[in-house]
Amino acid sequence: MTTETNESMPINIGISADDRKKIAHGLSGLLADSYTLYLMTHNFHWNVTGPQFNGLHQMFMTQYTEQWNALDMIAERIRALGHPAPGTYKAFIQLASIAEVEGVPKSNDMVRHLVTAHEAAARTARKMFPLVDAADDQPTADLLTQRIEVHEKTAWMLRSLLE
Repeated sequence: MTTETNESMPINIGISADDRKKIAHGLSGLLADSYTLYLMTHNFHWNVTGPQFNGLHQMFMTQYTEQWNALDMIAERIRALGHPAPGTYKAFIQLASIAEVEGVPKSNDMVRHLVTAHEAAARTARKMFPLVDAADDQPTADLLTQRIEVHEKTAWMLRSLLE
């Protein structure tokens, strides 16, 4: 993650190598959180039971599909900044701020875990703004804004199920 991918042709996009490295590292944390959230949501989709089964099963499928598509956008931004994207469980565990859930929780606990995880992903994205703004990196800022919006809206919708 710390080595640029093409040293024979330096990247000259108006963002310093040091800033690109720091931004790529931050995005790697977001990618790890996003992958962990994707896997959690897919697991819950497979294992949800109870009176809310159909609604949650469908909702979780919509959510994990959105997460899956986001993974590519985040990884490709890391690559565009000249760094390899992490792609192993070992790397994701080291980088993620979201903990894995043990066992199969009850449906309301699944919803609570997902609210917490979406909020964590939003915090991971939000904490990158000072660096991204200082580096004048609008594409990453746009990506972060999109991800925060999705995570905050999804957390709100999930939280509404618990009222």
